Amino acid sequence: MKLFGRNHLIICIITFGILFAMNYIGNPSADKLEGALMTAGAGIIGLTLGLMIYNRGKNDKNPPQNFD
Repeated sequence: MKLFGRNHLIICIITFGILFAMNYIGNPSADKLEGALMTAGAGIIGLTLGLMIYNRGKNDKNPPQNFD
């Protein structure tokens, strides 16, 4: 999957919506909006960093030697 492509943005929107809804609905504290926004934002950042690490070696022209 191409980073910051159409599919990545769709998955980010879906992930943000799910994380926000789960944290907003299930949180009884007074600052549930801020907490839900921070959690959903952190989830998007984590998803993006994970995809960057995953895609880093995809098009590697010279893989490690003698890889078993």
